[in-house]
Amino acid sequence: MKNEDAPRSKSEEFEHALQNREEACYVLRLYIAGNTTKSANAILNLKEICEQRLKGRYRLEVIDIYQQPDAARTEQIIATPTLIKTLPAPMRRIIGDLSKTERILIGLDLKKLEK
Repeated sequence: MKNEDAPRSKSEEFEHALQNREEACYVLRLYIAGNTTKSANAILNLKEICEQRLKGRYRLEVIDIYQQPDAARTEQIIATPTLIKTLPAPMRRIIGDLSKTERILIGLDLKKLEK
């Protein structure tokens, strides 16, 4: 029997997320550029959305591209703040200060686009 607390590989995380869509754990990476008002607002806005809609079902990593430039190059980050949702599939990118809640909810697949 596998230890549930043990770290998972990316493929194991993906398979686990597919099996548990209703209780899917969201894996999010927010790329920011330094300690600016824009960066702070993006972090606060995203945390508020996550706590309201995904409480206990998300993992958020905040990456400062000034401190980790290689991570920004690897993910081809060209503007900040940029949010990348890796799980559950499909992967999504959202660019901006994350102040438009409706847009973020649609981007994270937490709300359907109304036609």
